[in-house]
Amino acid sequence: MKVADNIRYVSTRGNDDAVSSAQAIIQGLAPDKGLYVPTEIPKLSFKFTSMRGVAYRDIAYKVMRSFFTDFSLEELHKCTAGAYDEKFDTPLIAPIAHTSEAEFLELYHGRTAAFKDMALSILPYLLIAALRKERVDSTIAILTATSGDTGKAALEGFADVTGTEIIVFYPKRGVSEIQRMQMVTQRGKNTHVYGIQGNFDDAQRGVKDIFSDREFEKALAARGYRLSSANSINIGRLVPQVAYYIAAYVRLIENGRIKNGDKINLVVPTGNFGNILAGWYASKMGLPVNKLICASNENNVLTDFINTGVYDANRKFVTTSSPSMDILISSNLERLLWHLSGGDSQEIKTYMKNLERDGKYRLKPDTRAAIDEMFYGGYASTRTVHQTITKLWNEEHYLVDTHTAVGYKVYMDYKIKTGDDTPTLIASTASAYKFADKVAACLGLPKEEDGFAYINAIKKKTGVPIPEGLRRLDKKAVLHNLNVKPADMIRAVDYVLK
Repeated sequence: MKVADNIRYVSTRGNDDAVSSAQAIIQGLAPDKGLYVPTEIPKLSFKFTSMRGVAYRDIAYKVMRSFFTDFSLEELHKCTAGAYDEKFDTPLIAPIAHTSEAEFLELYHGRTAAFKDMALSILPYLLIAALRKERVDSTIAILTATSGDTGKAALEGFADVTGTEIIVFYPKRGVSEIQRMQMVTQRGKNTHVYGIQGNFDDAQRGVKDIFSDREFEKALAARGYRLSSANSINIGRLVPQVAYYIAAYVRLIENGRIKNGDKINLVVPTGNFGNILAGWYASKMGLPVNKLICASNENNVLTDFINTGVYDANRKFVTTSSPSMDILISSNLERLLWHLSGGDSQEIKTYMKNLERDGKYRLKPDTRAAIDEMFYGGYASTRTVHQTITKLWNEEHYLVDTHTAVGYKVYMDYKIKTGDDTPTLIASTASAYKFADKVAACLGLPKEEDGFAYINAIKKKTGVPIPEGLRRLDKKAVLHNLNVKPADMIRAVDYVLK
């Protein structure tokens, strides 16, 4: 199929100025606090069968050139070649594991052992290319809120990248011990990490408030700085995630799990809605998707939303064993609603205004009908998540982390409820070793003194290799030990960028 000639990007909230993908990547968030969305979703430029035996980086290149039409082919080749190389522990980049009930798309083979590596390995390359293209000579300050995995992946990707500073805020008591140590031991002259006294939603809200502060923006510009983001609010972070669903379909054909044209279900453990939105984009490009199964933990705001059409964040925030999903405000949902509403920015502004004012909003009937057609929402309690980890290991000899277990449990409930036997791909979002204490308990292992002792205990019991990035992590020096209140995040950024 023909690749769209000129994809432009507009704000979900009605800013009339369409920008190039390079400009959208540099800005991160639109000036009106909306998210950048493509004016059209391009169709795949190739047939799935023509990609048999093709390297992951080359499939990713073809997907990204369909969206980032203002980048030259040479620029995109350099970006994908630089991103998807030996920094992953398998040449497949994102291999697929098979169990009796489903296929698991393993997205955690990068340096930080989480799916965020798949996009944050390439975002620095895209950003630097965009800066050159737009002749921007300011230092780019990457401002990021994390629920655990984005922070380390962003720090790893941008560490010592010329012309950038990277500032990460994480909930001090809302990440695993391993996740925290990955961030606070990060080397790099341009890396800055702060724990906040709050949850991820507080961190995310603080980051968005900083982006929308025009006086602060002017002050930073006078110092030679410009803000951008490594969160999935940045379109340069979201589009690379589309590629792995397309590549996975090709691999399923290669492995004989499906035939070309067969529909599949996609199951995605979901917090901020970016990963599942990438699956939806893939479906609109031509990926044969039957159902997008949105899997939540006990912070099940998305489950209720999909089932009722009402987004209601007025509920107790629950700290669970799957902390990267402990989120009540799912930013990327705004993008989906813009597309499903036919690009009605006024509708989106009304939703977001109601969410900010009342903590809730109700979908219009047509938009809700579009959600019902494509999405299924379910959630899993912490208790059943732990039981699922135990069951998968005992019966399938397959080890998963707490987030992937949420996806598997929700899928099994869906299958029982619907009888749907469509081949199903589950996004396996992190190594089990990142949540070693919880996984060890599920395996019946005794208590240990810390998360690192649990890592060794799991390795001894299962034989599953420990990711390179997690080995000897406990021996690294803590380089970042500052904490701030959410209200003081802007002061922290101001201090870093003096």
